[in-house]
Amino acid sequence: MSSRIEQLIDEMEEYIESCKPKFMSSTEIIVNKDEIEELIRELRMKTPEEIKRYQKIISNKEAILNDAREKAEALINEATIHTNQLINEHEIMQQAYNQANEVVSMASRQAQEILDNATTEANSVRMAAMQYMDDMLAHLESIIQASTQSAVANYENLIGSLNHYHDIIQSNRSELHPAEADQGAEFTESGAEDGGIDLI
Repeated sequence: MSSRIEQLIDEMEEYIESCKPKFMSSTEIIVNKDEIEELIRELRMKTPEEIKRYQKIISNKEAILNDAREKAEALINEATIHTNQLINEHEIMQQAYNQANEVVSMASRQAQEILDNATTEANSVRMAAMQYMDDMLAHLESIIQASTQSAVANYENLIGSLNHYHDIIQSNRSELHPAEADQGAEFTESGAEDGGIDLI
């Protein structure tokens, strides 16, 4: 079952795919600011919950190790009791001693194996959780970066369009008053020759 963060990222991708392309552009789209902000806001709210859930998974490492220690101690205690019982039988004391050493050695090996397996499993769970969170954050980072680049490109296109229309308006106004433009030019030239008039 996927997490809510994965669902939100899928929804953001589906929303971006469903957005209409910008006029005369194959790479830019028109997004609804409120909808994309709502998705980002919910994603921001859900991320701490997901992190807590994976921290809880990681914390289970201690529970696994404690359970392994308890099993190891139980094995050693059982082996110790068995050893004492064998030693107390004087007729087979030497045999009991050898058997006791073998039992204790086997119990120690089993206990170490349990601890090693538990440690390996706990580390594997921890690494998987960390890798999952890193993948999710990397995916989110790429989405935000793409959105930022798109916004910058749209802003630059807007400024370019405004400057273009400004030049056209100035040109149209000049065409409406050609005589004034010519007089202004002659006045500027005569003033420059006299050295007494500067136009800014």
